[in-house]
Amino acid sequence: MKMWAGRFKKETDKKVNDFNSSISFDMRLFKEDIMGSIAHSTMLCSKGIITEKEKEEIQTCLNDILSELLNGDAILSPDCEDIHMNIEQLLTERIGTAGKKLHTARSRNDQVALDIRIYQKSEILEIISLIKNLINEILALATANTSTVMPGYTHLQRAQPITFAHHILAYAQMLRRDITRLYDCYDRTDEMPLGSGALATTTYDIDRMQVANLLGFKDITKNSLDGVSDRDFIIELLSDISIIMVHLSRFSEEIIFWCSWECKFIELDDAYSTGSSIMPQKKNPDIPELVRGKSGRVFGSLISILTTMKGLPLAYNKDMQEDKEALFNAIDTVKLCLEVFAPMLKTITINKDRMLLAAGEGFINATDCADYLVKKGLAFRDAYKITGELVALCIENKFTLNTLPLADYKAKCEVFDEDIYDAVNLQNCVNERKVIGGPSKSAVLNQIADLQDFIKHLK
Repeated sequence: MKMWAGRFKKETDKKVNDFNSSISFDMRLFKEDIMGSIAHSTMLCSKGIITEKEKEEIQTCLNDILSELLNGDAILSPDCEDIHMNIEQLLTERIGTAGKKLHTARSRNDQVALDIRIYQKSEILEIISLIKNLINEILALATANTSTVMPGYTHLQRAQPITFAHHILAYAQMLRRDITRLYDCYDRTDEMPLGSGALATTTYDIDRMQVANLLGFKDITKNSLDGVSDRDFIIELLSDISIIMVHLSRFSEEIIFWCSWECKFIELDDAYSTGSSIMPQKKNPDIPELVRGKSGRVFGSLISILTTMKGLPLAYNKDMQEDKEALFNAIDTVKLCLEVFAPMLKTITINKDRMLLAAGEGFINATDCADYLVKKGLAFRDAYKITGELVALCIENKFTLNTLPLADYKAKCEVFDEDIYDAVNLQNCVNERKVIGGPSKSAVLNQIADLQDFIKHLK
């Protein structure tokens, strides 16, 4: 019999029961549900709503059920709809009247809101830990490649010389922002909704802050309607995870490009590559491709919950049952991607010679040539035009700015001298960019130190 069967004269149609049931996915919240129930029973006892003996019976049995669920021994029933009713059913079957008293002064509406918040807080910290590991791998790679010159790109066209360290540190900065967003989300998730009841609290003299303290929440929700119907914290986390996946997808795209035969800047380790069933020479970057592909799955979860919530009146509506699968799937996906991304990055081989060769072929030191003339007194636009003419001359005669004879330089502008070759030397081009945030070795080392300090002081 359903826990709520008193109002009804007919059994629920089997198809309706299957349609209505959420136990197939919300069983994941069993630990959080039991944690909430133990705290709730402690508060009920302290307020004299249940006896000390009843509290002990309830908590002992709940801990037994928790152990059985962790070991896979407890049997959950789809007839009980969700994890909350399943656990209450098991409790009541075992201890009788005391178990029936546990649900005093609460509703499944505030119960599920509590469970999701406990779950989400824990998962946010796990995601932060995984991002931290990835940043550490990026920092290790960057530290080893502060002098590894490569072309920087705009429009996928070679643009200016940078280092591999400088390039990958851009992703470390993205991930740093991801962590700060997750902490912000954690802060807004960290409000305890239990005590909101179905929508209008309760006539019992309960202590919501006691429950919050027992469960490690910093505060309680301030409006009971909002307490049971708010899913902003889920939307915020899904948004944060979507941004993380954007960053991982962009990084994946670069890795795929870098390890192509056309580029060959890096090589993925065999353990993080796959082959072809028909082409024996192939070494495919399936891991970054899958990460790039899985971003769409996460974006879908965000759109799903936004669409679900956009037209709901207060307070709780059954539509909100759709929040959990989207949340669980997005969390599982981002964790899986982060778990494989860090070791993949750790094992890549850097082809420094190929990077340097590519940097030397695309006239990416042309801006430095123009800057050289500006430092000699020319206006930038005049220097820009002269340099453009020199690049055209080099292309026509198969020179680079490094190999173009001085006489050809002087034919375009008399101020050129032997020191032009120092100005267009790629290492010098990079290391003269000492501005904060730039690619020079000194600037990159400062950036690495700043990121290391950020990681060190994370909670």
